[in-house]
Amino acid sequence: AEPAAFMGLCGSHRNLLRHGGLSEIADEAASAACADYLADIDKVSRVFCLEVAPRSYRAGFSANYRALFPDNSRLYRVDVLETSLDRHSAIWVNGEKFELSAEALQHAEALQHALFGLDRLLERWHIARQDETGVAPGVSRPELVSVLKSLDVSWAKFECSYIGELIAIEGRARQLVVRAVECEGVLRAMHKSSSAEELRVVERRLVQLIGSMNAVANFKCKGRDDLGHDILESARRVLRRCDDSRYASSYATPAARDAARTLAMEVVSSYDGMRAYLRHVGACIERVDPHLCSNAGLVAHLVEWETSWEVGARYVRDAALLEGLCDLVAEIKSAQTAAPVLACMFEDVDVELFWVLPRIVMLFYAASPGSRRAELVRSLLPHRFDGSALCCSDELRSLSELYGKALQSLKLSGDDGSKGSAWRSLVRRAILGGTGKDLPHSASAESDTDKVVEDLMRDLERWSLELQRHCPEDWNQCSAVLVHCLTGGVSTDVAPKFVV
Repeated sequence: AEPAAFMGLCGSHRNLLRHGGLSEIADEAASAACADYLADIDKVSRVFCLEVAPRSYRAGFSANYRALFPDNSRLYRVDVLETSLDRHSAIWVNGEKFELSAEALQHAEALQHALFGLDRLLERWHIARQDETGVAPGVSRPELVSVLKSLDVSWAKFECSYIGELIAIEGRARQLVVRAVECEGVLRAMHKSSSAEELRVVERRLVQLIGSMNAVANFKCKGRDDLGHDILESARRVLRRCDDSRYASSYATPAARDAARTLAMEVVSSYDGMRAYLRHVGACIERVDPHLCSNAGLVAHLVEWETSWEVGARYVRDAALLEGLCDLVAEIKSAQTAAPVLACMFEDVDVELFWVLPRIVMLFYAASPGSRRAELVRSLLPHRFDGSALCCSDELRSLSELYGKALQSLKLSGDDGSKGSAWRSLVRRAILGGTGKDLPHSASAESDTDKVVEDLMRDLERWSLELQRHCPEDWNQCSAVLVHCLTGGVSTDVAPKFVV
């Protein structure tokens, strides 16, 4: 059995050399050859009945590593070998650089020395086997036993040092989650007995920790860590106002109030969801991958948190801007009744909607430049205003004047002469585009009415393009929020299954 085991080791050694040897474990084939070689080293040691170097230190490994090293057998692993060979490479976790200690590097060097000692011994055997003169020295059993024992002792010392330091590094890498779990637990325990200010201090700390986790783990969004506790307070204040009749004037219609509630509720819900995640993960912290971006559940909660809080930072925190947004939502809701095709566009999230929406926004601004929606337009086109939403540029004022002329012309030329009918015609015209042939007016007034309406539409198109191009990121966010509010938000009735 011993000669057969030794011949197997010599064969795997030659195969490893064909893939570049121990210093060139660069691809899958080389890694497989290395794994075969290590398995044969273990097999020869067992066949030769060599004592295993002590590995009682494995009892102190974390659960994850105890699963990899379940007993005290040799268990030579390619990844441990690669680390010993590449001992000067740093370990990067969550953007932080870690390096092995001097003691671990010393053990890595001793392991390399032992490995290359075995390599030289096996190479000598190959040379002796091919030497027809019989002069080349062979390999004796005692010599092989001595090399294998030395290798096993060196491997165990490096494994103990390396895995121990890896566990410590991973523990440090998880600290962001651990601190957030602890902070959430403190906050939960405080609710019954602490003052509002005490709760606010701890909650502010929790929000900071969530932001820090977001910066490290949320690779799907921007990874922002500057979304503060004031966003959460603003959202709660908006929800109280939505339910308080004293603030009815802030949201004049149910549609406006529903839009405000949707945005505020999503800020609060994403925060509550993050807290629920922390409560669950606190019971299985060792399952958290130290590379935080590799935890699917954590990343999903952080994506929801950043997305809703980024909207909250812009729209919920700014009361005037929120009222302007909600006013516009209510107006678009009304327009959907006048033009059912617009309602269908929102329902289907048709691509054409995103060409129509900026025209509608500018049309409704032109219809009422002194209303709350002016604040929303000012936030998107700040260079067209002089500080206040009521102090717009001459060009924007001209748009409003042109709207007034078109509305008046349609009233005079229409069958019923009503303002409502003229307004609905302009809305349909802005939605459908094309010519104004579908507009209701008499034949005698056709030329004048068409001309003024076409002038308005051309000007609307120009402002529509500027709205989209001045700051595309702001407009994209605004259009997404409008669509979100007008389609009712996202249902959160069913609690998702917990995933680390």
